[in-house]
Amino acid sequence: MKLARAALGAVLACAAIPALAQPLTPDRIRAATGRVDGEFIRQNAATGRDWPSYGLNHAENRFSPLRAITTENVSQLGLVWSYDLGSKRGVQATPVVVDGVMYVTASWSVVHALNARTGEKLWTFDPQVPREYGEKGCCDVVNRGVAVHRGKVYVASYDGRLFALDAATGQKVWEKDTVIDRARPYTISGAVRVFKNKVVIGNGGAEYGVRGYLTAYDAETGEQAWRWFSVPGDPAKPPEDESMARAMKTWDPAGRWWEAGGGGTMWDTMTYDAELDLMYVGTGNGSPWNRNLRSPAGGDNLYLHSIVALKPDTGEYVWHYQHAPGETWDYTAVQPMILADLTIEGQPRKVILHAPKNGFFYVIDRTDGRFISARAHTEVNWATGYDNEGRPIENPAARDPQKTFEAIPTAYGARNWHPMSFNPQTGLVYMPVHGVPLSLTPDQAWRHNANRPGAFQSGTGWNLGYLLNVEAPKAQPFGGLVAWDPVKQQAAWSQDLGGPWNGGTLTTAGNLVFQGTADARFVAYDARDGRKLWEVPVGSGVVAAPATYEIDGQQYVSIAVGWGGVYGIVQRASERVSPGRVYTFRIGGQAAMPTAVMAERRPLVSGIAYSKADVEAGTGLYVSHCAGCHGVPGVNSGGNVPNLGYSRQETIEALPHLVLSGAFADQGMPRFDQRLDEARLLKIRAFILATVDSVRPR
Repeated sequence: MKLARAALGAVLACAAIPALAQPLTPDRIRAATGRVDGEFIRQNAATGRDWPSYGLNHAENRFSPLRAITTENVSQLGLVWSYDLGSKRGVQATPVVVDGVMYVTASWSVVHALNARTGEKLWTFDPQVPREYGEKGCCDVVNRGVAVHRGKVYVASYDGRLFALDAATGQKVWEKDTVIDRARPYTISGAVRVFKNKVVIGNGGAEYGVRGYLTAYDAETGEQAWRWFSVPGDPAKPPEDESMARAMKTWDPAGRWWEAGGGGTMWDTMTYDAELDLMYVGTGNGSPWNRNLRSPAGGDNLYLHSIVALKPDTGEYVWHYQHAPGETWDYTAVQPMILADLTIEGQPRKVILHAPKNGFFYVIDRTDGRFISARAHTEVNWATGYDNEGRPIENPAARDPQKTFEAIPTAYGARNWHPMSFNPQTGLVYMPVHGVPLSLTPDQAWRHNANRPGAFQSGTGWNLGYLLNVEAPKAQPFGGLVAWDPVKQQAAWSQDLGGPWNGGTLTTAGNLVFQGTADARFVAYDARDGRKLWEVPVGSGVVAAPATYEIDGQQYVSIAVGWGGVYGIVQRASERVSPGRVYTFRIGGQAAMPTAVMAERRPLVSGIAYSKADVEAGTGLYVSHCAGCHGVPGVNSGGNVPNLGYSRQETIEALPHLVLSGAFADQGMPRFDQRLDEARLLKIRAFILATVDSVRPR
């Protein structure tokens, strides 16, 4: 008997030995990633051992069935390892993890492959995005992640190229340029998806004047399989398909929308239902924003601000639901959607759960696009609700062609790209919600690609059809975490996070919700009632969503940290400004947290003479060339791009030379020698100094 017990003990001891003894050789990595396809992702959804795609599974519910970390022991989480991403701009990626290998992207679309046990670097891939391309995007030089499929890693670069990489080595297998017109400023920030052996990617750029489209490529060869446009093109040319012929009837050609692109870019959310064999994509805002300018006679302007169902084999349109027909407030439907099966009024329904920018939470039948319900989850003033047909009941003042309207939510959205999650055990959706005040004044003088002082970022290509904050908004910024019941269409609980732009969420079978915050914390809550159970300070504000996975029988939680995005460029909520980093935790982890890098505390710039007569002209020039990245001088401490009010004296003195020479081109700031001259830059400098003087403590 003693011998038997000893033998059993030896077996159990061997079973507990981590698989770390098996090195992550290229052959092992190829074998593991070579198994990843649609069926693998569906099977993994039941176990949660890996995190094989951006949203965990094709429903993108970000619900992990792992339960080793629970409400009872989450307080024992400790750091296992951290890894420096070498990035000073926004980090928005959710790590993808397969058999102990992590793939995560940083700013400028750089891919890092790591040993998920130890944080050791296996390889990196830099697509070498030209830094001058940074000005072509509205919202930071970010990337939300990769796709893994049959031994390859797919990533799309900020400048619009799509790469297939060997998952074991990072060597390029093929590369495709996804941009149909290089004369227009298309960018890509979204995570790649793979459905039915098709690599699918959209793009961004509606603010700059582009036409949105989605493209699918053969995963093995990179050959284009199909392309679907979200808005119609030039009416003098034949429409690409029936869906475009139908859309054409909803736009007014008097606005010549095709010259400004029309917009509708599909830059983030995509999901797939294998049973229905339908993929779903969210579409973006109009270009220009102001419908009175792009489509003067009105119209729904299909397929802006919509969820669209397509056949993944062919890209054929099947159905759509449009959240805000004739969108005019920069409302988009690209915010993450979740597929779920719910019982509603006693009937089982296959639904899409969606909370886009416009402040409503939607439940849509995913079989045919029928509207089920919509309820405001935050303050909303552009509409009072929805009718039985699923059309908004609008506030007429929201479309006034002459008057300023302080839209609530604003163009920043009540929700943005930050992922939400759905826990089928609690029946709740966990979503970051925020508000950033903004007022819109119709710009009667707007012309496509016209650089005009006072027109926000028109000097770098923005096309809005509105002037921003001509009248100061009255709303106050806010941010929180909301647990939403999609059946009752009401909040179950919420957490006030103090300000906007907090990270995406993860929920688990251990009754937990994980979220990073703008003020540089990583937090765990009880999914049932919102009690905070654990938190740890991290190196900077967090915008990305976490992932969880299992290695050697132990559950890990990882979060990629790096402050940024359109709000994070100009403002921040923490003085922690460490470069981008991945943090990985497990129960009993004992690694030391890295020392945080704190922001340099500088005084407001002073000691430079300027002409008060230049301030008014400098204001318009600053708004049209500088405000989108540098914010209002001296009003806040800046985001991941410096606030010029806190610049060193020698920097502001040399401002004309620095801006015209491209001194910061390696950091993504363009040269302005073809758009500004020294005389105009002296006026901009006068505005900076006068604004600083107005806020300087007396």
